[in-house]
Amino acid sequence: MEILAETERLILRELLLTDKHGMYELDTDPLVHQYIYNQQIDSLDQAEEMIRFIRQQYAENGTGRLAIVNKDTNEFMGWAGLKLVRGTYNNYSNYYEVGYRLIHKYWGKGYATEAAHASLDYGFTGLKIDKIYAMAAIENEASKNVLEKIGMRYIETFDLDGEEHNWFEITVKEWKKRKL
Repeated sequence: MEILAETERLILRELLLTDKHGMYELDTDPLVHQYIYNQQIDSLDQAEEMIRFIRQQYAENGTGRLAIVNKDTNEFMGWAGLKLVRGTYNNYSNYYEVGYRLIHKYWGKGYATEAAHASLDYGFTGLKIDKIYAMAAIENEASKNVLEKIGMRYIETFDLDGEEHNWFEITVKEWKKRKL
């Protein structure tokens, strides 16, 4: 197990098959999926399949979503991190996207902001990325607030499969200015 980032309260590490129960709890919750517009999972096998898919991204792309683990309790809280997006969204392709998803009981405590901030730091300092993007459903104010807190700039609104989304970006130069 490789730890890729740490914060005051969190560890961000590779997802493991042993995280399947946490992934199941996360991705069977309709509240978690409210603004994601994709299918919830309905079995532990599907949770394992998702983890295998993400682990394959580690091998192919050198990065992928990471488990968020509480330092004090060692509890799985969700995932965060960077993903190399090879498809095209909002006329962008082959870009790094920061994302996060937390089990509902961990919402509203600053964990998403903390994990997303650590993800940007890892991307800019560890992976030497020049620019990182993010998107959030236009109605998802909580996610928009997280992205703004970590220094991402709103660029525009775009349509994703019939749903309006906000598009954000941050450059390494902007990131370095914030760290001073």
